[in-house]
Amino acid sequence: MLSFLSFSQQKKKAQAKPFTTKDKMLTVYTTADSTDLRISKTDNLVFSDLSQPTEVQTSIFVNPGKTFQNFLGIGGAITDASAEVFAGLSKEKQQEVLNAYFSKDKGIGYSIIRTNIHSCDFSSASYTYIEEGDKELKTFSIDHDQKYRIPMIKRAIAIAGKVSFYVTPWSPPAFMKDNKNMLKGGKLVPEFYQSWANYYVKFIKSYEKEGIPVWGLTIQNEPMATQKWESCIFTAEEERDFLKNYLGPTLQKAGLGDKKITVWDHNRDLLSQRASTILDDAEANKYVWGIGFHWYENWSGGDPMFENVGKVHEMYPDKNLLFTEGCVERFDAKKYQLWANGERYGRSMINDFNNGTVGWTDWNILLDENGGPNHVGNFCFAPIHADSKSGELIYTPSYYYIGHFSKFIAKEAKRISSVSSRSQLLTTSFLNPDGKVVTVVMNQSAKTVKYNLCIGTKATEVSILPHAIQTLVF
Repeated sequence: MLSFLSFSQQKKKAQAKPFTTKDKMLTVYTTADSTDLRISKTDNLVFSDLSQPTEVQTSIFVNPGKTFQNFLGIGGAITDASAEVFAGLSKEKQQEVLNAYFSKDKGIGYSIIRTNIHSCDFSSASYTYIEEGDKELKTFSIDHDQKYRIPMIKRAIAIAGKVSFYVTPWSPPAFMKDNKNMLKGGKLVPEFYQSWANYYVKFIKSYEKEGIPVWGLTIQNEPMATQKWESCIFTAEEERDFLKNYLGPTLQKAGLGDKKITVWDHNRDLLSQRASTILDDAEANKYVWGIGFHWYENWSGGDPMFENVGKVHEMYPDKNLLFTEGCVERFDAKKYQLWANGERYGRSMINDFNNGTVGWTDWNILLDENGGPNHVGNFCFAPIHADSKSGELIYTPSYYYIGHFSKFIAKEAKRISSVSSRSQLLTTSFLNPDGKVVTVVMNQSAKTVKYNLCIGTKATEVSILPHAIQTLVF
């Protein structure tokens, strides 16, 4: 049993209300390197009157009166790989995985699910839902997904309740592309623009017929990456024109105009150029709910381009920013418990939320002991792995770091001002609809840090262990 499962969760829902100084009790939950603490309740503290902070003190300043974007949720992708690994587990372990991710009480409360439209790299083989050459989509069928993926998605939604479920293609069928291959990039041939737009409609309606409500979609996974797996190149202008001339009107005509369309779905580095090209076009803009991004822009060893997210938010404050994919690549079973992997999640989530992001989606929620299955050898880490030989589950630090956000921040929470006086402490805060404040603090240093959590005229002293993350609820 996971250590954090024993503490009770606040279930009572109420209208949003401001924090007041009469709410004096603060509860601390901690995950820390080189300890057994995993989202463990570690302290109950009381606020007292705040004296003027000094420069020698370390402080976190939270101001619930300064509110920003609404919180959509946090989640991950149920890919073919995740569903196939899940199907190989015992009934007891299957239930453990579902609870661990999608239950607020027994797990970390995911409320977003992403899935692939036909195959991606994390499928056991390439496939589509039609026979090759079927431009009219007369043979369209999602029978392939009935074996593994659809059953798992249904069970996840049953536990989570209402989720934001969105879908993404990695490549059109080979005959629709100029390289006649689902793999290795290539482009969608203009002759098939309408057929491809119709394909999204067929997929969405087929899943909804199965009782899986589709909240939204992205147009193309990583549209500027030529990969050895399923991939397809769209320039910014091509994505804009496909959206405004084909996909947007086709979805509306099919009665699917309420689906949230997210553009880009690639790294932070080119985020601004893609957003400007599409959103500065009024006809394309009207179909766009948000701009999606990944975290792989630092593949060359540079720093993550967090500020690009904030710049796009400044330019287009009426559009939503959604983190659509991230994982630790280059799988190595010796590094299951590498703490830096979890810290990468914490650092990204704090910075992305502070730059205006409304939701955050991890990549595969479950993989096997080899970091797959993956039909092109692109093996990666997941927050939870399953050993197919022993049937046991392996929880990595990433799972707990994500949980410090997803377990405590409620849907429709508002981000509020949260500022650290020292660079070794990262922080973000949200005001939940029930009036609770959730503050996340991450210690990047190798030393225990004492800091004052300050709110208005009240403060309390908190201690955070080296390489630890805390959630403070008050």
